[in-house]
Amino acid sequence: MVKEFLAHQYWALILGGSNGLGLATARKLAQHGMHICIVHRDPRVDMERINQAFDAIRANGVEVISFNADALQAAKRNDIILALKAAMGHEGRIRTLVHSIAKGNLKAMYPADNAVLSSDDFRITLDSMAISLYDWAQALVQAQLFAADARILSFTSEGSSRAWAHYAAVAAAKAALEAITRNMALEFAPLGIRANCIQAGVTDTRSLQAIPRSEALIAYTKQRNPFHRLTSPEDIANAVYLLCKDEAAWINGAVIPVNGGEHIS
Repeated sequence: MVKEFLAHQYWALILGGSNGLGLATARKLAQHGMHICIVHRDPRVDMERINQAFDAIRANGVEVISFNADALQAAKRNDIILALKAAMGHEGRIRTLVHSIAKGNLKAMYPADNAVLSSDDFRITLDSMAISLYDWAQALVQAQLFAADARILSFTSEGSSRAWAHYAAVAAAKAALEAITRNMALEFAPLGIRANCIQAGVTDTRSLQAIPRSEALIAYTKQRNPFHRLTSPEDIANAVYLLCKDEAAWINGAVIPVNGGEHIS
């Protein structure tokens, strides 16, 4: 495995990197020599499994630091950035910021049990799954921690433009995430920063399993997808890796489907 990032002292900061797409991304980038900082929020009962996963990433010969903290709190964010800056040293720089926070409300707008989606549910989901990307990106810009050719990447879904039951708050957040990314692509370009969204296909993660009637969505997707399978976390991690390469420097402000053609059928 070519570790092309190692000589540059590049780091990836992954928000939501203990499961699913974020963890797969950490594994892939580490295999190619990128040091990893993971911010996650998990209960103590899951930490043995998570720490084992992080140790496996370290086996690639890279540094891995992690913070089990609320990425949405400004004070925590500032503490993490200071600790990351110390860990990176004088030569280290953040090549990529990956946003994989999946903290959204999946209530219905008109359910039988009266658990109606509220405006507060929308706000919490928007803050968690969209606005937090800008908060972290802006904080890293102010701290001057980005590499000269940096990449901001986040994960969206087809639900940003389609109506799915129980998905309204997350759909609004995904649409906002895409809009924020486009504007960062424009306004951060003078700093050498590229910003893109990866539109992941339906992937069997903990987040998908939380969606009501996800089994039906999985069955439909397997029928619909040209390859008749779901997207895997590794498929998305591979796309992140490609977008981190020097050759991807001219891709900016895009929403890129990574789904085996799911969106065309």
